[in-house]
Amino acid sequence: MVALDLLGRRGALRVLWELRGRAMTFRALQAASEMNPASLNKRLKELRELDIVSHSDAGYHLTAHGRALMSALNPLQDWATRWARSVDVGRQPPLNSG
Repeated sequence: MVALDLLGRRGALRVLWELRGRAMTFRALQAASEMNPASLNKRLKELRELDIVSHSDAGYHLTAHGRALMSALNPLQDWATRWARSVDVGRQPPLNSG
């Protein structure tokens, strides 16, 4: 439940997505994720505490646990891609449009 709670927090999955292929500096990660510095700092702290993200001279990067998590999420990404094509997501009204 801890992992699902963290992944449900604003920006957490975006941070993981941006780090999936390479290490990034804080500024590069902030620009790529379009998060404000305070929110990004908070997510990175949480992800580091759970050993999903780490920091080195090269910047922030996924740990072995983080890479395994991203691999576990691949089937969800595959499903989302198929679903988006089938429902033409770009033409759907926003979920909160009432």
